[in-house]
Amino acid sequence: MEAHTEQLIKTLTEMKGTSGHEGRIREFMRNELTPLVDRIEQDGLGGIFGVRDSKEDAPRIMIAAHMDEVGFMVTNITPNGMFKVSPLGGWNPYVVSAQRFTLLTRNGDYPIISSSIPPHLLRAAGGQQSAVKVTDILFDAGFTSREEALEYGCRPGDTIVPDVETIWTANKKRMISKCWDNRYGCTVVLEALKAVKDETLPNTLIAGANVQEEVGLRGTGPSVTKFNPDLFFAVDCSAADDINGSKETFGHLDQGFLLRILDPGMVTLPRMKEFLEDTALTHNIPFQYFVSQGGTDAGKAHLMNQGVPSAVIGVCARYIHTHQTMFSIKDYEAAREMVIQTIRALDRSTVNTILDGRTN
Repeated sequence: MEAHTEQLIKTLTEMKGTSGHEGRIREFMRNELTPLVDRIEQDGLGGIFGVRDSKEDAPRIMIAAHMDEVGFMVTNITPNGMFKVSPLGGWNPYVVSAQRFTLLTRNGDYPIISSSIPPHLLRAAGGQQSAVKVTDILFDAGFTSREEALEYGCRPGDTIVPDVETIWTANKKRMISKCWDNRYGCTVVLEALKAVKDETLPNTLIAGANVQEEVGLRGTGPSVTKFNPDLFFAVDCSAADDINGSKETFGHLDQGFLLRILDPGMVTLPRMKEFLEDTALTHNIPFQYFVSQGGTDAGKAHLMNQGVPSAVIGVCARYIHTHQTMFSIKDYEAAREMVIQTIRALDRSTVNTILDGRTN
């Protein structure tokens, strides 16, 4: 991996911004996008996209990551200075306790940890801990009272984000970080735009990142309405299901990008699937078919306007929606090449073929 790619991944995955509070990531994306596009546009909820204009009657192609990561929102501060929270995005409650987080407030960022019950106290209570709910887990920043927390600028509505350093595995084939879902998408958008910066494109390209994906794909509607693309591609990270060694599951590290064919919110249209297959095979890009139990922004986009044919160019990662996600550099490189070749291939004729196939 080239040094600039490694640094971009590290920077984006260590940045903090959960749903509705993506400002830091948005400003980073704005700065990085600006020299790569003709102009920057932002929708009303905060999604940010760079636009590469093309000739008249060129198809409009939208490639969208999402900026937000899973985290928590403070809903109440207890009299003894602890924090009650609600989740922003999906969390397995059994991975939340006894972890280090960052509390983002109006006065600055503070270290905070999630509470847990030591086994000593469980024994003293004469039993095991009952089923855990995220909303039952308190967060502890070390304040001695509600008043002290307020003095430090803490308020309900503040957000809490995992605090994690991005590192390599020993073999340098994989990395460990938080929020590869979906700083993968932000990274691949920037690198793809850089790769085609000096090329004349056969389409008007709209590439960037939505907000609030983790809380119900909320940012997709405003951006798709604003840009009115002919085709939409989500670039997102999905859960790997490969740790038990079964070949029958979906999402295996090192097997290439994910060509999603089905999820609860979208059936990939045949002509979109064929286009992605043909492009990958033509350029010898490794890929794996993927059926998902979760959705992406493509699931919302394809129902917008009068219907926008959509697809996902994804990667998988182990242990997503936790502090520690493991992902494959080989998969990332395959996805990056696929995004680049997709941008290059979508001229008016190709797009019309896909659009004409909607009724087949």
